[in-house]
Amino acid sequence: MASAPCKVRHARREDVPTILELIRELADYEHELDAVEATESTLLATIAFAPDDVESTSTAPNTEPTSPSRPARCLLLFNEECKPAGMALYFYNYSTWRAKAGIYLEDLFVRPTDRKKGYGKKLLVELAKEVVAANGGRLEWSVLKWNEPSIKFYESIGATMMNEWVGMRVDREGLTKLASLLD
Repeated sequence: MASAPCKVRHARREDVPTILELIRELADYEHELDAVEATESTLLATIAFAPDDVESTSTAPNTEPTSPSRPARCLLLFNEECKPAGMALYFYNYSTWRAKAGIYLEDLFVRPTDRKKGYGKKLLVELAKEVVAANGGRLEWSVLKWNEPSIKFYESIGATMMNEWVGMRVDREGLTKLASLLD
């Protein structure tokens, strides 16, 4: 299915309220709205934005440089009415076995009113184009086990479940404790 008419571009600083709104809508969908700690100021400090007057595409990203303190980029999708309909927030990763860069998709979200129009696929295609243009190795992401509609969608576009891997995380007090484990 071809996507409905839309425009995809890298986020600009002026888009931060929209990004935060989309993050909160995604968190609500995932039953985790109370867990959102992001604010407009933290997003401004951690996303590499495109300049206002420059076109930035997936095959030629023209944003502020990414760095350890500003690791993320965000693609925004605007529907046929030029209203924000979705986003793909991502950062770069690395495969040691392939010795190639890739993209980790932190969050993909399309507003419920804009689903079934091919917008999720459009955002994933744009990210895949960026990986291919950079001669990268892979595009990867996580999906909640209970999110069957998304799992089926991802499988329909060729994604494979990584059943042999278990996600691990250290955060909050555990991260502080680990950092001082050998002190």
